[in-house]
Amino acid sequence: MKAVTIAYLEEARKKGFAIVRIIHGKGVGVQREIVRNVLKDTEFVKGFKSGDEFGGGAGSTIVTFRD
Repeated sequence: MKAVTIAYLEEARKKGFAIVRIIHGKGVGVQREIVRNVLKDTEFVKGFKSGDEFGGGAGSTIVTFRD
């Protein structure tokens, strides 16, 4: 999961995206924790938060990239 998340973030940034959504599911939170740990360690990530009720809620994370 970690390698896939890193590859996704790098590709999205190369393509010029400013914001992306990562869908990891709700479950017990293991995948969400892995994703968020990767985000904390990624220099070009400005911030992240859970999706809203129409955007996946706790089953997704919205990521904002630095300029």
